Amino acid sequence: MSETNAGPVWIGFDLGGTKMLAVVFDEDFKPLGRRRRKTKGSEGAKAGVERILETIEQALDDAGVEAGRVAGIGIGCPGPIDPSKGMIRIAVNLGWDEVPIGDALKKHFACPAFVLNDVDAGVYGEYRFGVAKSSRCALGIFPGTGIGGGCVYEDNILHGRNISCMEIGHTRISSSSRSSGFALTGTLEAEASRMTIAAEAAKAAFRGDAPYLLKEVGTDLADIRSGAIAASIKAGDTAVKEIVLEACETIGLAVMNMVHLLAPDTIILGGGLVEAMEDLMVTAIRKTAKANCLPAYRDTFTVVPAKLGDDAGVLGAVAWAHKKTKEVSLEIPHKD
Repeated sequence: MSETNAGPVWIGFDLGGTKMLAVVFDEDFKPLGRRRRKTKGSEGAKAGVERILETIEQALDDAGVEAGRVAGIGIGCPGPIDPSKGMIRIAVNLGWDEVPIGDALKKHFACPAFVLNDVDAGVYGEYRFGVAKSSRCALGIFPGTGIGGGCVYEDNILHGRNISCMEIGHTRISSSSRSSGFALTGTLEAEASRMTIAAEAAKAAFRGDAPYLLKEVGTDLADIRSGAIAASIKAGDTAVKEIVLEACETIGLAVMNMVHLLAPDTIILGGGLVEAMEDLMVTAIRKTAKANCLPAYRDTFTVVPAKLGDDAGVLGAVAWAHKKTKEVSLEIPHKD
């Protein structure tokens, strides 16, 4: 075994509502092995944590690396996170509350572990390795079942003292009475998430205004996924296109709000919905944001699609773990 192959390795982990992904990296963030599995959140938090540990072990097996070489682990998780305690506060789609995932990882692998919000991890990945490299401030907005947000400011993930932030989907954007399973109405998530788009598209199909969608997919929300929405538009369902453009206008106004608040130089749009209709959505959101900003801000930012795909989360998580572990080691006094 060469000296390079014998060095420390780092784990990046992305925990999603339906899938989990573990990737083993070397010191230069070169992937050495990976393992993807279904999340099975309905089995409960205890079983879920065991599944996370097993998935990392399987990724290490794929890389041909012993667990003792793991120098640090970064994991991105859905929902509000307490980064100081390494705690998932609540993961609604998994049904998990107050899960000490950081302690479980530290104990099992005997190494530092850092817990991030999953969108924070994805934005940090794009900041370090993707479309937001060299940005001073990068803001991410990821429309999906909900709408997640994240912000990296001068190489630091923006969060509160004991909790993650940038829950942009739960900011109020209109006076509408539409809700998204949360008491507050008119939120960005209620107005522009994939679930809202799918619901409006289902109504259009039922009325006969989206014939392709009705014929090929039907009106069941579970079947109206991002790809189906994109295919409907491509096939000429103009009513569905108008629904998507209306959602884009709403997201564009949210971008404008964040530009006025944080002055980010890069706004990253990601997630399956954007990936399925990248040109349409990015162009429309950018146009709305630019048109509604104060003139002094219009040329200070770009709106771009994410480019790292599924690897954004694991790359961001592992890079954050690498950064934080190195910072901690520098703070520890060493004897001469």
